[in-house]
Amino acid sequence: MNVPMAGTGSPASSPQAHASGGGADKVLHVYRITKYDPADRDEQGSYVGPEDVYSDHGPVEAAYLAAVAAFAEETGITHLAIREPEVTGYVSFGVEPPIDGHGLAGLFPPDLTGYHDGALVPLAVALELVRAMLRDNGAWCRLHVEDRFFVHVGYDQYVYVGSALPCPHAVALTHHRGLFAEPISQSPYDPQLDQDDVGRRPADAAFWAELDALIIERGAVVLEERYVSNASRWHRITPDEVTAIRARLAPRARLLVWPDLSTDVEAALAGLPDDGFAEIVWQNSQGHITSLTVDESNSPALPAILAAARAMMILSGWADEREPLMTAVLPDPDGVLRARWTP
Repeated sequence: MNVPMAGTGSPASSPQAHASGGGADKVLHVYRITKYDPADRDEQGSYVGPEDVYSDHGPVEAAYLAAVAAFAEETGITHLAIREPEVTGYVSFGVEPPIDGHGLAGLFPPDLTGYHDGALVPLAVALELVRAMLRDNGAWCRLHVEDRFFVHVGYDQYVYVGSALPCPHAVALTHHRGLFAEPISQSPYDPQLDQDDVGRRPADAAFWAELDALIIERGAVVLEERYVSNASRWHRITPDEVTAIRARLAPRARLLVWPDLSTDVEAALAGLPDDGFAEIVWQNSQGHITSLTVDESNSPALPAILAAARAMMILSGWADEREPLMTAVLPDPDGVLRARWTP
């Protein structure tokens, strides 16, 4: 079955859509924190009570944040690592509409520098990320301290916290604030449940040597730098530009190498698929490269949007129809590949 290239980009994302190094295998105490009274669940465990699935953006949301803070503080956590970060994609399953900036405005610069897999943030920033996920603002990530602590936000105001300690005071505070902290065996967003990541290639010396040879052979290629899920930067690379572009890549980014853009814009547009669902990658007169996912709803606006395009290519909107020339994932400076992008 074809699936869209762009993912959900929301807290409602399926756990299978994400991957992580640094699992929760040694975290012994896991709690499901919700506003839903366990007494109002049916025999299958589904909630059938009166509470809705929206954040109130008020005292209930504040209670969630206080609960997460209490568990972190009782565990001795001051900083957490961002894992598998996302922003809003072409499709969103959140119950509230995403907002401009994905809920990250004020936390990270507009270009999202610092919002990447493995980035370490203080607890205060982590709590604001939890707030954005509760509100379906568009950003999603796991928050981890390896083997000690995690926070996962799922569908419908479900929050999962794991700690190496039982945290009785945090449990009591959660209940006092009107929420429920239920002990469970495992978070449904545990990275151990992710799809197998076999087939990932590190962007090591061999990869860069192969890329150099490909660029010399073709004259230029386009490098897609997927720095978070559902967001990419695009670079047209000629033989003398590899070193400079390589130095600017985000940590743990997934790299996809595509053929060079076509300067025959009219012919490229003629290659749009019959169903109209595609990603258009184009370069403007200033040399900047951007992309846009198109379908029947926005295709009439394409002539105006692409008026300044001087080169472009068309990529299928369906993941299983996209075939890059090469792919790899950036390892950490010590050479270890810790980001687990799915192939």
